[in-house]
Amino acid sequence: MSPTEKTLPSVSTTAASSVQGHAADPEQGKEGEGSNSNSLWQYLMTDVDPKESTGPLAAFCFMTGYIDVISFSAIFVWCGFQTGNFAQLGLAIARLWEGNPQSRDFHIADQQALCSLIAFNLGAFLGRIGDKIGAQKRLWLVLGTFIQALLTMAGAIAFWKSGEYALATDREYPAWRNVVSFVGLAFISASLGLQGVLGKRLNTAFGTTIVLTTVWVELMTDPSLFNLRRKVVSRDLRLIAAGALFLGAFVGRAILAEIGYAGALGVAVGLRVLIAIGWAFVKAKPKKAAAPLAPSGA
Repeated sequence: MSPTEKTLPSVSTTAASSVQGHAADPEQGKEGEGSNSNSLWQYLMTDVDPKESTGPLAAFCFMTGYIDVISFSAIFVWCGFQTGNFAQLGLAIARLWEGNPQSRDFHIADQQALCSLIAFNLGAFLGRIGDKIGAQKRLWLVLGTFIQALLTMAGAIAFWKSGEYALATDREYPAWRNVVSFVGLAFISASLGLQGVLGKRLNTAFGTTIVLTTVWVELMTDPSLFNLRRKVVSRDLRLIAAGALFLGAFVGRAILAEIGYAGALGVAVGLRVLIAIGWAFVKAKPKKAAAPLAPSGA
């Protein structure tokens, strides 16, 4: 056998192995894609660290002031502060015993308060989805905030279709009176209801990010309230919550006066989407160190 013939099998063997190697490459690529998908899913299913959530929670407080001022400027109803709405319904029922025929009417302001209260609670009920996924899971915080954006967008579309543009100047003449505006009120109230659940489940000094009554009480009774030389997390976070809500109300009214209800809510949709993206970058909760194993007996 000639030397050339002896080398042929080795060449063919090398070629075959090369072909097999190329054939296996797509499988390796698929495995790589699968591992990337798994790592992304694992990242989304991590718990965020509530201590590192100051930015998104302050943004939630900002959105409370921003959206509340829109409804109050139109109908003198806070779509996020349901204590007043609930008390207003009690007042409406009490009027039935006053003897005045006009007092027996279910005023449009009472109807709007009831609409906001029901929608807010329905939005909060959606928060039970987070209990199934994990209330502090990154996936739920991103998804829940995005659902808030969708609800706000639905409200913006409803107000755009309603044709209601003027700002209210008297409680007896609210700016929103037709059915479509009631739908818009329901959507924005539901968005704040869902926001409150997300904020509450993180169990921080921000509370629900909606009602500041508890925040004010806890701030005024904080033992370190006047200890200005030292950083006090509980006090400082409550001050941030109050300041963010105030700023949101200020900005919301300024934008509302310029571009109207639908436009102002359109801006709110964009802000909510940014907050949803922001949850993806919050640091994960540190993992607890595993307990050391007990020494085995002799």
